[in-house]
Amino acid sequence: MQRDPRAFLWDVREAALAIQTFTTGLDVTAYATNQLVQAAVERKFEVIGEALNQLSKLDASIAAQLPDLPQIVAFRNQLIHGYATVNPSTVWTIAQSSLPSLITVVQALLGEQA
Repeated sequence: MQRDPRAFLWDVREAALAIQTFTTGLDVTAYATNQLVQAAVERKFEVIGEALNQLSKLDASIAAQLPDLPQIVAFRNQLIHGYATVNPSTVWTIAQSSLPSLITVVQALLGEQA
């Protein structure tokens, strides 16, 4: 039985919101020195990348509405497979600059798919 595409969008939204919660009150220096928070944030980015990868296989029309989907999946692959060490400041920058717009798009898609 195929999973509902909304479930993948929900996974993305929840993981992204968790990242925001984990990083609230931190700056890049505090983030870079807190291995626990780094591990939690990276894990949630892995969830986001995997959910979007699966969504792209299940429903390409919805996936096409997500900006930077290939880059998000590639980032997930970097984190999981260690193709290159990901600098904490890079993860921080992505969390602070790209995540809010991803949440907005996913939330809109969840509203459209309801």
